[in-house]
Amino acid sequence: MRLFPLNPMALAVVAICTTAHAQDTTSTATPAPQNGDAQQARTTQRANTSSTSNTTTANTTQRALEQANQQVTVTGQKSIAGGLMTVQEAPKAVSTVTREAIQKAAPGANYAQMIGSIPGVVAITDDPSGLFDANYSIRGFTNDEIGVTVNGAPVNDSGSYTVYATEYGDTENMNDITVLQGYPDVDQAVAGAAGGTIAWSTIDPSHKSGLDTGLSFGSHQYKRQFFRWQTGDTGALRSWFSYSNNTTDLWRGKGNAKVDKMDGKSVWTIDAQNSISASIQWNREVRVGGYAKLSKAQIAATGYDTNYDATPTSLTDTNYYRLHQNPFRDYLLSFDGEFTISKTMHLSVVPYYQYGMGGASTGFTFSENTAAGNVNRFGYVNYDLDGDGAVTNNKKVMTYAYNASTTWRPGVIAKLTQDFGENDTLTYGFWVDSAREKQSQDYSRVDATLNPLSVWGNNDLVTYTANGAPQYNYVDSTSTMLTRGFLSNDWTPTDQLTVTVAGAYTNVERNGYGFQHFGATGGPAYTQQFGGYSADNWHKFTPSAGLKFQVNKENQLYLGYGKSFRAPVNGVITQSNAVLEFYKQNPNELPFSGITAAQLAAIANNKPETADTLDLGWRYYGSDLSASADAYASNLKNKQVSGYDSASAQTVFVSVDKLQQRGFNAEASYKLYKDLSVYTSYAYTKSTIMDNTATIGDGTYATAGKSFVDVPKHTLYLGGSFTHGPFWANLNGSYRSSFWGDWVNTEKAAGYKTFNFDAGWNFDDFATWLRSPKLKLNVTNLTDKKALTYANATTFQGNHGVADPTTGKDPSYVTPATYNLLAPRSFMVSLSASFF
Repeated sequence: MRLFPLNPMALAVVAICTTAHAQDTTSTATPAPQNGDAQQARTTQRANTSSTSNTTTANTTQRALEQANQQVTVTGQKSIAGGLMTVQEAPKAVSTVTREAIQKAAPGANYAQMIGSIPGVVAITDDPSGLFDANYSIRGFTNDEIGVTVNGAPVNDSGSYTVYATEYGDTENMNDITVLQGYPDVDQAVAGAAGGTIAWSTIDPSHKSGLDTGLSFGSHQYKRQFFRWQTGDTGALRSWFSYSNNTTDLWRGKGNAKVDKMDGKSVWTIDAQNSISASIQWNREVRVGGYAKLSKAQIAATGYDTNYDATPTSLTDTNYYRLHQNPFRDYLLSFDGEFTISKTMHLSVVPYYQYGMGGASTGFTFSENTAAGNVNRFGYVNYDLDGDGAVTNNKKVMTYAYNASTTWRPGVIAKLTQDFGENDTLTYGFWVDSAREKQSQDYSRVDATLNPLSVWGNNDLVTYTANGAPQYNYVDSTSTMLTRGFLSNDWTPTDQLTVTVAGAYTNVERNGYGFQHFGATGGPAYTQQFGGYSADNWHKFTPSAGLKFQVNKENQLYLGYGKSFRAPVNGVITQSNAVLEFYKQNPNELPFSGITAAQLAAIANNKPETADTLDLGWRYYGSDLSASADAYASNLKNKQVSGYDSASAQTVFVSVDKLQQRGFNAEASYKLYKDLSVYTSYAYTKSTIMDNTATIGDGTYATAGKSFVDVPKHTLYLGGSFTHGPFWANLNGSYRSSFWGDWVNTEKAAGYKTFNFDAGWNFDDFATWLRSPKLKLNVTNLTDKKALTYANATTFQGNHGVADPTTGKDPSYVTPATYNLLAPRSFMVSLSASFF
């Protein structure tokens, strides 16, 4: 869906691949007062969600802000190590990557690729282009446990909490990215943040008009065009609008990706103390093929470059690459109103609306069959499906199986910040989020060479009979209403001590339906329709508290505690409850499956995830050396994972009852001399499952004392940044130790090291109408390393048998761990300039 018609002239504009440069991108806040008006200074310094991602100081007292300014004065800059590290003041673990670093990154990179240097973060991607999303964990918490906001608006999926990083934003428009490694602030609009949060903001419009353009090309036919028009000041309003076109081929196998993005932002400066901004992120992507996850055995047998089949091996080849596609379109519209109610009260209001529509596909074979027992049976058709002129009993015919999802999500978060003198600030407000999500899997025809006739899965559908209803594997619909009230108090009784106490009460209501094999009435029970309507409610009070002690201008100590909360995914309402209905409707299935009352209870388990996190840290900010260290402990309860029920052939949700994360994070930057600085970060992470895990149908996994999957104990980042005149260069390397690929720690992926290189030249202006030309080179994986980067072992599987006492697995059904692979050495070259 397009929000605006695409002007064909825009396609002729050569676009930018580093950030746009000639324009000034000042904040919505007015310049600092010159005459010592303390209250105006207080308002000016208050962080706005659409102007900076690091809003951890938005609610602090005036006295604390003055202390923070003194600390920035000591370092001589707020951004350290070329933008990889910043001065922080919150009594908890916080890291921010600034625009200075983002500008030097690879063109088209998504936000998840930008945070890999932050201690505690493990970020991986299948492709350096940024067009194939990315995965990440923070302190062992997985992607779907990390809340993400853009300009203060949430972007996690309302049902599964997953985030698809490619959907949001171009690097040229990113201002900064902040990671809270432990637990969210109570006033952040994040629903699934059992772990930390990621927030990023877009740049504010320039006061000057102009056109920023650029062009990139690179390995594997990578091409990118970008342009951004800055309107400059038009009275009290200023805006920018951007468009990018991004394409690349796969580095292994056959396939490609095409992603178009349109972003925009406007700021209306009502007066010196009041403003309203509006922003939009629009995305349309079609990925053909994608990157198959491979097991160690597959790699050994067919090679590191193995992927989906480039040509069909047969007319029933479900591994053909064109059957694996990922079309999606979405947009996020948000506003940020910042209003000064009085000298002591500030109002911030962020309404938003999110829309997304698309899905992912695979191949699925149907059987042509005229037998009476197979009429209206899922997976069978009583007509000529392949168009060969005959209905051939038991003939397998390939189709395009499309998993569709559509989301509509409005919401608003509002808060009042009230000062009681210079030493005490109270923040209170609410968040309301109302999401509706529809999901289904239908099937459409393919041509004679297995190419889908309807990539978006909305035409040429497979039906039960020639003129019958479409066949669906599932049809789900959920509505989710989230309401939250929050309150936070910051108190600075002395120049050294800051005390923060906060709390939030969150209520989540989900209701809807889930039907498997919708409309099917024939065949065995598991091929007929089952499911129904369901509703549930979860609520929790989540307190947090922190102490920060400013030892002197350079040193600070902090201690923080926070409880976080994550309501179960919408699959509990749809899939899990559908399976429960299956057993209610088919009691005769129980002897066959061997399922017990305890295992049925495991399906019905819908407890929310909760985590208690304690942070203890030290920070030092000096003129040449800056460093921080943080020790933490987290106890996570009821971690939701996927399970498999073989009797109904469905995925259900079960939980890991207790999971402990313990670790240590550190980062440091040292300026060797004016032009050269080094930065390093290190993380030790231990994530331990505390109990054996009972799973649906396949006994008990021997997980007690085992490490959680995909959690390397040691990660290290080391980089050097050199700048001299118009030339700059960055060289960095990272190391990740080995990690387990399965739940009971029988298969391990080896550790690996990678190196990257970035360099650029900033030319002088050619003319008043051609300014800031820049040339940039980005090279990833310099040594062309091959490695397994991430294990996809998210499902407990079995066949209702007895688990092997040694491995905890039932070998008759369990599938081997599969992995993402490290992309080979790749380069990108970018040329950019600003006009007018």
